[in-house]
Amino acid sequence: MLYIYTVLKLKGSLMNVSAHTVTAATPSPPLSSLLPRNGELPGSLPTALHAHVWRAGQMGVARAHVTPTGYAALDRELANHGWPHGGLIELLLQQGGIGELHLLQPALRTLGEQRIVLLQPPHIPHIAAWHDWGLNPQRLLWIRAKRQADALWSAEQVLRNGSCGALLFWQQTLRHESLRRLQLAAQASDTLCWLLRPLSASETASPAPLRIALRPLAGGTQLDILKRRGPQCASPIHLFWAGRDTRSAAVNPSASEASDALLDRRHPDSITVTGAVPALV
Repeated sequence: MLYIYTVLKLKGSLMNVSAHTVTAATPSPPLSSLLPRNGELPGSLPTALHAHVWRAGQMGVARAHVTPTGYAALDRELANHGWPHGGLIELLLQQGGIGELHLLQPALRTLGEQRIVLLQPPHIPHIAAWHDWGLNPQRLLWIRAKRQADALWSAEQVLRNGSCGALLFWQQTLRHESLRRLQLAAQASDTLCWLLRPLSASETASPAPLRIALRPLAGGTQLDILKRRGPQCASPIHLFWAGRDTRSAAVNPSASEASDALLDRRHPDSITVTGAVPALV
């Protein structure tokens, strides 16, 4: 059984595929025309070859456009300096409520009036916190599914429809085949797609081109880039939230984690919701 909660009328948008304008690209010259006539590679590659050759020690260039993360330290470590569209982004959490939504807030704000889909969130969205962060609650689409197959189907429909700006999908365990299907759907879409999973999932392979581990940090969050289009990221990235007193957070880390979880509120297991929640209005 699939439940959908939203603060606006869908008007059947998930079943209508948006049209995209396709622009023909100018073809690149063949590699054979750029090589010397004797067939030998020169000691330094000519400028015309740079678009065709990627070296393992260099940061890759994403074909799809990106959305800046809002954090300069993180942008420097990502291809094209931002969250990539057209691909799955895995956020591997040591525990929930350690600042994962705070991390995504700057990117979500840049989406304008596009919808933000919350699929299988572990807590009820805290609408007051979203409003304080400048995010219009009318943009939120909250989806809950009892079966994992229904949740995966919903994620694929959101990505294929193209009417939503971002998809946040929480899952504990996923088979490799399901991850592959999700990656293919994200690759064919322009929707930002974040998959939030436990940190233990980092021990298994994933087709996602970008995988980041999140750990709690006093006054912020520690990010370890496990996989990206580029060389290995040797050192972790420490992000501190604006307005947070890191000294007080270090003294009372539990208060820091509680503050980072402002966008979430635990859903009592004994309550069965069958309609729109008044708190979301």
